[in-house]
Formats: sequence, C-alpha cells, structure tokens
Amino acid sequence: MARFVFITGGVVSSLGKGIAAASLAATLQARGYKVRLRKLDPYLNVDPGTMSPLQHGEVFVTDDGAETDLDLGHYERFTGVHASKADNWTTGRIYAEVIAAERRGDYLGGTVQVIPHITDKIKEGIQADTDSLDFVLVEIGGTVGDIESLPFLEAIRQLANELGPTRSLFMHLTLVPYIPAAGELKTKPTQHSVKELLGVGIQPQILLCRCDRPIPENERKKIALFCNVRPESVIPALDCSTIYEVPLNYHNEGLDREVLRHFNLSFYGEPDMRRWERVVSSIKNPEGEVTVAVVGKYTGLLDAYKSLGEALAHGGFAHNVKVKLDWVDSEVFEAGEGEAVARLEGVHGILVPGGFGERGTGGKIEAVRFARERKVPFFGICFGMQMAVIEAARNLVGLKGASSTEFGPCADPVVGLLTEWLRGNQVERRNASGDLGGTMRLGAYAAHLAEDSLVRAVYGQADIEERHRHRYEVNVNYRERLEAAGLRFSGMSPDGELPEIVEYPDHPWFIGVQFHPELKSKPFAPHPLFAGFVGAAVRQARLV
Repeated sequence: MARFVFITGGVVSSLGKGIAAASLAATLQARGYKVRLRKLDPYLNVDPGTMSPLQHGEVFVTDDGAETDLDLGHYERFTGVHASKADNWTTGRIYAEVIAAERRGDYLGGTVQVIPHITDKIKEGIQADTDSLDFVLVEIGGTVGDIESLPFLEAIRQLANELGPTRSLFMHLTLVPYIPAAGELKTKPTQHSVKELLGVGIQPQILLCRCDRPIPENERKKIALFCNVRPESVIPALDCSTIYEVPLNYHNEGLDREVLRHFNLSFYGEPDMRRWERVVSSIKNPEGEVTVAVVGKYTGLLDAYKSLGEALAHGGFAHNVKVKLDWVDSEVFEAGEGEAVARLEGVHGILVPGGFGERGTGGKIEAVRFARERKVPFFGICFGMQMAVIEAARNLVGLKGASSTEFGPCADPVVGLLTEWLRGNQVERRNASGDLGGTMRLGAYAAHLAEDSLVRAVYGQADIEERHRHRYEVNVNYRERLEAAGLRFSGMSPDGELPEIVEYPDHPWFIGVQFHPELKSKPFAPHPLFAGFVGAAVRQARLV
C-alpha cells in the first residue's frame, strides 16, 4: 500500500521543489523502494502546451502524449521511471473534467463546489494507479500563500487525514537567507512560511531549508522549536555545483532516514548511491572540454531548453568530457553577411533545437549551412531538422522558394501541416482551423532506420521509438530530389510516409531528427544520439 509524501514550497519560488522531490525519490529508490512522482500545478491552462517557452520554460512530453511541466523531466532523469498523463494535474485540467461531468449530469442536480467536488477530483488524481507502489511523491506547484494553490492544499490536507500518519507525510521547502549586513542566517521567513501552512491546516513534519552555507546547530534547533518539528527533521538544502549532487547531499543530511523513520520503516544500512557518485565524479573531473553552439530562439530563458542542456551534459558523461554550451540567439545571424562564420568559428558542434514560428529561422538556416559546408558536427532536433531540409532544398536542390507553410504560403512547401497520421492502428486527423492545445503529433512513435546509415550505427538497432511534439512535417514528396542532392532520409515512419531522420553520408556527423531525443536521456544512461554527437565534437576538437 502506497505511502504519500507531499512536497510544498514557501517564501519564494524557484527554490528547487522539483529537484528535492526527485532527489528524495532517487534515494528511496536506491534503498530498493518502488517510487512515482506527481506534480500539481495551480495555473488555469489545461496543460502548458500553448504557453510560451519564454514564460513557462520547457514543455516535457511523455510517452502517452501528455504535455507537462518541466519538473516531470527531472523526475524521469533522476529515477528512470517514465512519467505519464496521470502524473501532472493542473487547475485547468481539474476544473475542465469537473465541469464536463456536471454538463453530463453526473452530479444528479447537486450544486458543484470547490469542496467537495474539486478537492475530490484532486484526491482521485493523486491516488490513481498507486497500489503497486511503495512511495508516491506529490509536488504542489507555486508558493504557499498564493490563492491559486489553495484547492490543492485543501485536497492534500483532506487526503492526509483520510490516510492517517502511517501513510502520509508533509515536507516543506523554505528559504533561510543570509543577510551580509547583519552577518546572520535568518530563520524568520521559514517561521512565517510554516505559519501560512498551519493556517490551512497543514503541519509539516520535515523542513528542507535552502541556504548558501551550513546552518549552525542552534539555528536548526530554533527552527525546530518555532515550527514544531524535530531538530533532526530540519534538513539543510545547501547550494550545489550540479543538480546531480543533490541526491547525495540530501542523503548525507539524513533526509531519506527521516522519511523512513516517520513511516516506521527500517533504515539500517546505506542505499546504493554509486551511480550518482560516478556521475558527480564525471562532472567534477572531466578529461577534456568541447564547445557546442546551441542556435535557438528562446535563449533568453534557458529553462526553455532544460532537457536539451541536460542531455548534452549526459553526452559528455559518456566520453568523460565537459560540454561547454554557447547559447546563440539565431537572430544574430540575420544581421549581415558572414555573421554565422564569425560567431561559429572554432566551435566543435552545432545544435539547432525545436521551436515555433518564423522569427529567427533565417539565422537557423545559416547555422545549418555553416555546419554542412565547414564539416562541423551538426544535430538538428524537430524544427532544427526542418531547417536542415529547407537549407538543402534552397542551396543544394536550387528551390529558392522552399519554406514551411507554418510561415505562410510558399512556392515549394518542403515542410507542411501534418493533417493525418497513424498512431498504432488508429488514424488521427487535424486541420488548420482546429484548436491549438493538445493537437500536435504528441508522444512516442516508432521509426525504422535504413541499413548502412549513420543513425542505425548510433542506435545499434533497426527500429526505435521516440517522443514527438510538432504540428508540421517534412514533405515526403521532395524526398527524391533531396536525396539526389545528397541528403539521405535515413529514418522513416513504419508506413514510409513520414520522414523521421535525415543525414549526410559524406559529412563527419550530420543528423536531423523530427522527434525530441533529449526527453529520454538520463545521467546514468545518456541517449545514444547525444553520446554520438558529443563523441563527434570530441573528434572535431582534436582537428581544430
């Protein structure tokens, strides 16, 4: 029977609730327990799929096609447990389902209210499909005191009462700031944050105190006294040089032992944390360094490329090198002739990531051209692959009007709106005038890799399954002319209709993929495409 750990945050946002939840899950997993993580988000969007990456950050996509919060990416990377649609609930999704039920008449004429109908729906989502688990860790988004999160807090309060203390635990992450002028760590923000929680009927049993220096013993005792917890349950959450050190630090501070003690579970012996030690050692003791230019349009907020940055780091782990990322706004290449040459000279690899809209596309195409002509290792992901195909159509095939219908009508729609495709044995259809939310090709789809192709050698197998998130597709009708010009279509959908991967056989390493391989990369299991790309960058570094 599953035990539930509810993780809340106070004082300020961005303290690291997601990393804390993932780290605790990793240490419990290392002790042999079966874990799952879930995220409750207080915003009114049904999912983050229609939100700007510059506002929300990355949209993480699951195998079953859910567009979710980026914290689910941390959950997968830290535990290896694949997330699903059931693991991310927003206020918008909760209300949408309750209102749909009301319209059907499910409530038999009753008045539909936040309590009990909304809170019951939240509790139902938290507990769904958890019977086989030892621990379910539930992160509540936002900051305690925000009006938006009140229904979620009320729901977990009710659920904890129903489950009892042997199956529920509240863990609260707060800030203990250091004030230089006073030369002191201040505990008052934590006290006030816990008071906010008490005001909604929740008494936390464990406090995670984010700080930039060790908390003296007397300060920990003070926090424990005023917040009504055991001193051993005041856990310092010290800043780390890498997020992959956080599970080790939390374990060393006794977090997993305090959780097990609360549930009266044995914590004798140590968990096997060796894979985390190996990852941290690789980060802190690399044997070399390569520079990869990431030419994108959302470089103003690096959270927009969260999984991408982590997957490139994982590729470095595979070769024990540090991957230095040079984040380049693609629009800088549109300033004048030769800008791409000046900016990309000397990098060891070029990656063009996903994106939406026409802004910055000219710069991305210039980056592709530079990589192709200069024989610099290139990796194009989703929109990046489409830019690689358009670049080939314009500069190798001679189709100067080649473009994507995403940007409007064009002479040669080398990339066009995807209106129909197969998902298993089912045909899915979309149209240009339909809703934008949740209507892309989303989730895991299969692809077949061509014999004697670079990508087949990279994967070491003929058939793969990767996660997609896109509305436009490379037009297969241009395949013959593009391949005649040298761009090989080396990966196709099982029915042969949708191009999944392109490459140049005469290039040291040039691959474009329609899917998002970064979503499946793990620190202890780097994705083969990222390991291969970084390996090519290492070879390039030896040539420069």
